[in-house]
Amino acid sequence: MDEFEQMSLGMQLAMMTRGWRAAVDKAMEPLGLTQARWVALLHLSRLGEGTTQSCLAQHVGIELPSLMRTLDCLEKQDLITRHRCDNDRRARTIHFTDEGRVLMQAIQGRSHEVHQHLLQGFSADEVAILEGMIARIASNTVDITQGDTPGCCDKAEERSS
Repeated sequence: MDEFEQMSLGMQLAMMTRGWRAAVDKAMEPLGLTQARWVALLHLSRLGEGTTQSCLAQHVGIELPSLMRTLDCLEKQDLITRHRCDNDRRARTIHFTDEGRVLMQAIQGRSHEVHQHLLQGFSADEVAILEGMIARIASNTVDITQGDTPGCCDKAEERSS
């Protein structure tokens, strides 16, 4: 932990995120799911059945071709089905099979257990404060990445020159 405390806040957040995901990975091992598969299924569950493949890829944060490989595997496992979209024949929507819905309940249960364990010892108020701070950081990153904060990074470059 001494090494962790010496890191910048950004590095600490990145390490914590990797650790959180590794904890969920460990919980998903008995279900026989890779990280790519359980992440795709969780996002599909949150977005809702009938979500398009491209929308799911965007929310997972990966390119569509990478997601397609994962969806192919999930379809072969009989966990999802894909259908042509009525509005756009090129688009395909994703739906859970009955077996996929049962597995999704197990995924959500295990994910919730990890969540509870990792936040053990925090009060509801502390969790709410943490969520608010994380939301503000996320909003600030959107400002920078979408160019809504003119000169933000230019000033940092001037200081380092």
